[in-house]
Amino acid sequence: MNIVFILIGILVVLVVMGMGIYNKYIRLKNLNEEGWSGIGVYLQKRLDLIPNLVNTVKGYATHEKETLENVVKLRSQMMSIDTKDIDNIEKIQKLENELTKTLRSIMMLQENYPDLKANENFLRLQSQLTQIETEIQSSRKYYNGTTRDRNTFVETFPNNIIGGFLGFKKAEFFNAVEGAEKVPEVKF
Repeated sequence: MNIVFILIGILVVLVVMGMGIYNKYIRLKNLNEEGWSGIGVYLQKRLDLIPNLVNTVKGYATHEKETLENVVKLRSQMMSIDTKDIDNIEKIQKLENELTKTLRSIMMLQENYPDLKANENFLRLQSQLTQIETEIQSSRKYYNGTTRDRNTFVETFPNNIIGGFLGFKKAEFFNAVEGAEKVPEVKF
């Protein structure tokens, strides 16, 4: 009889422990998805700002047609992807990094166009873009922090054993491509 109570006690402890592990995984997963959602919001804000920026620059930098067309093309590609779907992280990461480099090229145009540098619309758009880029960077940090926490939880013992039975999945980090931090060279 005592052995039955001991086995029932062990079973209850295991079930309670499993419930705790499962609930913590769900909390971490939801925080991670919230982080991804934040990135999507700021990427969309940037995509919404791009047409205004391109139209403002167009009037000043007429021979920069290729750069402007590239921004429009990348924006179009980005708009065709569901940025809220975490499964699209690789596509979004690649396009987002290309778009960042191209937008930096446009921002560098002001050095060669004094009228553009003094244009109120351009300065306002530049300020908004800078703010959005900062928000994207903060969102990436938050998302990557939740990814780190989720992955650590999934990989540690005994969570890895219980998680294996319950289908716990690691998340993918949102990384910048190599060289994305460099300022592009603008030639005329």
